[in-house]
Amino acid sequence: MPNIPSHLRSMVDQDGAAILDAARGSITTLNPTGAFIWSGLEQAKHPDVIATELAEATGESLEVVQLEVNSFIESLRQQQLVSQG
Repeated sequence: MPNIPSHLRSMVDQDGAAILDAARGSITTLNPTGAFIWSGLEQAKHPDVIATELAEATGESLEVVQLEVNSFIESLRQQQLVSQG
């Protein structure tokens, strides 16, 4: 389960999200889909739950959405915005 490090701050709205990494002095922006996933992670939801909710909200295939959510979370890991919990 991915964890969000405590030094990150975020602002999420209908247009997307901005994540401030106070430790590195950087800001990452996310589109609305990325913000949806980020919000789920902030709420400590399991990636499968986030994928199910996103698939329901968009009408996309659950299998496709699960792959995309997992890929996005891996991208967040590579950017050190989430850690493996």
